[in-house]
Amino acid sequence: MSHKSVVVVGHGMVGHRFVEAMRSRDEAGDWKVTVLCEETLPAYDRVGLSSYVGAWDPKELALAGNEYDGDAMVDLRTGVRADAIDRDARTVTTSAGDTLSYDALVMATGSYAFVPPVPGHDRPECFVYRTIDDLDGIRARADAAGPGAVGVVVGGGLLGLEAANALRLMGMTPHVVEFAPRLMPIQVDEGGGALLARLVENLGVSVHTGVGTAAITEGPDGIAVELSDGSVIDASLLVFSAGVRPQDQLARDAGLEVGPRGGIVTDIGCRTSDDAIYAVGEVAAVEGVCYGLVAPGYSTAEVVADRLLGGAAEFPGADLSTKLKLMGVDVASFGDAHAQSEGALEVVLNDAAKGTYAKLVVSDDARILLGGILVGDASAYASLRPLVGRELPGDPAALISPAGEKPGAGSLPDDAEVCSCNAVTKGTICGAIAEGACDIAQVKACTNAGTTCGGCLPTIKQLLASSGVVLSKALCEHFEQSRAELFQIVQATGTRTFSALISKYGKGTGCDICKPVVASILASTDSDHILHRQQAGLQDTNDHFLANIQKNGTYSVVPRMPGGECTPEQLIVIGEVARDFGLYVKMTGGQRIDMFGARVEQLPQIWKRLVDAGMESGQAYGKSLRTVKSCVGSTWCRYGVQDSVGMAVDLEMRYRGLRSPHKIKFGVSGCARECAEARGKDVGVIATESGWNLYVCGNGGQSPKHAVLLAGGLDDETLVKYIDRFLMFYIRTADRLQRTAPWLEAMDGGLDHLKDVVCNDSLGIADELEAAMAKHVHGYKDEWAGVLEDPEKLARFVSFVNAPDEADPTVAFDESGARKVPVLMGMPPMPA
Repeated sequence: MSHKSVVVVGHGMVGHRFVEAMRSRDEAGDWKVTVLCEETLPAYDRVGLSSYVGAWDPKELALAGNEYDGDAMVDLRTGVRADAIDRDARTVTTSAGDTLSYDALVMATGSYAFVPPVPGHDRPECFVYRTIDDLDGIRARADAAGPGAVGVVVGGGLLGLEAANALRLMGMTPHVVEFAPRLMPIQVDEGGGALLARLVENLGVSVHTGVGTAAITEGPDGIAVELSDGSVIDASLLVFSAGVRPQDQLARDAGLEVGPRGGIVTDIGCRTSDDAIYAVGEVAAVEGVCYGLVAPGYSTAEVVADRLLGGAAEFPGADLSTKLKLMGVDVASFGDAHAQSEGALEVVLNDAAKGTYAKLVVSDDARILLGGILVGDASAYASLRPLVGRELPGDPAALISPAGEKPGAGSLPDDAEVCSCNAVTKGTICGAIAEGACDIAQVKACTNAGTTCGGCLPTIKQLLASSGVVLSKALCEHFEQSRAELFQIVQATGTRTFSALISKYGKGTGCDICKPVVASILASTDSDHILHRQQAGLQDTNDHFLANIQKNGTYSVVPRMPGGECTPEQLIVIGEVARDFGLYVKMTGGQRIDMFGARVEQLPQIWKRLVDAGMESGQAYGKSLRTVKSCVGSTWCRYGVQDSVGMAVDLEMRYRGLRSPHKIKFGVSGCARECAEARGKDVGVIATESGWNLYVCGNGGQSPKHAVLLAGGLDDETLVKYIDRFLMFYIRTADRLQRTAPWLEAMDGGLDHLKDVVCNDSLGIADELEAAMAKHVHGYKDEWAGVLEDPEKLARFVSFVNAPDEADPTVAFDESGARKVPVLMGMPPMPA
């Protein structure tokens, strides 16, 4: 079967979106797609480029499915650029020397960072802020300069402030130079810009507005940045973030029509002056206008995909609204933010004391919303932006007043665009809900809403609620309360038994759902042994016997090895125990040793020998801290910059035995090479020259999630304090069996709210959380030792009638006796 060929030049976010649209719609398989990606990395989230700082892992920015694994109809070529286009022959010549024929060519070359012709702009200390490679270069220079060195950012727009924040996270002292009289001059007005400057300066960034950059010369720290007002900033590096220009040189060389200010001119169907060539994203000048945001870029990609598959889609126009958090400061701009419409009125609320600025632009009769600006608090953005061009549901001043009533999602018409990034309307979302989507994840999957910036998620939640979707918070049929509410009840009332709790706050006798949950809550709020009296009957099988039950009815035993450390004497005891009890031994992924095949009545005998050797329960059976994995850090590794083993041991000994809604895993890496895989853990700690970076909410499982940066450059004391708060906040508020990643996803306000609670104590509960953790640390006792010391608890460890009375028959030693192999699974012995 012959296929038509489409060549895509560029593999940024929009280029990737085009490929996805083509492959999802081309059911007949008519088109073969070849993608030329000049960067060595396939498509990544350039909007979220700043999140690369601190993580330094390109995979964190990778767009889902960007390598098209298993798709024979997509040929992705990374590190290859298009050098020339022969429009007559319909071919593209690549930097690899290949000549590719096309039936359609899609130009997705994006834009490049503009560098003003300032004398000295080409010095090696000068950078742009556009790609991962750019950030790697900036980081290398910042590291060489050392903590506290000055970095200058030329440009105070969106990217300029992001660049300044990146320098701040690298341990530098940033200065922002903006030629306009205010920061973010395109998005905010004079009032909003003044507040934004004050908030940014409070974060340690020096702001210079109304001045230009006159020259860059050699200086005592590397460079001297001379400003147009005569002042000089001595700095170690400079980042240009003075805007972008369409990357249209390839099109110019091919003779395509370009706009007077650059960009490949297209019609409303995104077709260029050559009928076989289309342009999408920032390089496209749709009817002469270039758009520098991802949402209109995605629209152009969808239009071209539709056109190539026989449709007649047209570019719908662009929503230039923006909402972001810069250095912890909310900024939002939407619609006619600068009141340029004829007869427009401005309603402004400027609260300098609270650090908030809100402006609504309305029609001359104050009925129609035309636009707005929000600085300091952008919580109203999600409900206001879809109302642009529509009649307001109330008094404009009341809509931005803290005491005023905010419009709900239910008041929006069906054609109101809720997700501007992906052009998803309220009607589309409600339709998905009506067809059975009953939570955020399902709405995302059905509509693509909320999958890019996430700013529309609060509105989607409102639509779920207003559509009659009732998500029961009840733990089970016996408790109408959620797990978090039961936690608060137990903590506030001092209730210490299940029977007392269910008699007063529940009904019935309980079940396999609520009993283990209450047992976990009781364990999280007190240091009683989990087999203490009535609590013993609440535990599931693993906790009941303090060991993991295996599929053949035997148990595994995992002693704690803090940070992976173990003495030679302890290793010998483990070997002897495994030999004497006929146990199968395996090293775990968490740097511990697992012994399989123990019978119930053997467990106390095994524990006795391990406890006597100075070991204790690793709690591999519990919904609790499992392990703290570490590399060898600065103790042994030539790359290590901090003592990761020592920190891992300290953390594991501090949080051992901590009961939680689900299991918790830690990782501590001694440098950015990340050998401990800390970013795949619930709590990840990575060493840097300037301190510890703290990552949270990374989980494995069916939906793996990398951890996200909570705070950077921490000293030991602050690191532990933040982990204390994070863990106790999670334990108090998470749902039953909810791991940290979905807990964060479901949290109102997401990562920003979590940072505010943990780092800024926005709820005023930091002391309480730290005290609760201190109580746990002080009251910790090894659960195995607690059984051995108590005859009543020991009596529980008896075999069932049908328990095996021989060693595990599914495991056998090989001839050398050096290892064991499965013999009943159809597997041959492993070669020696």
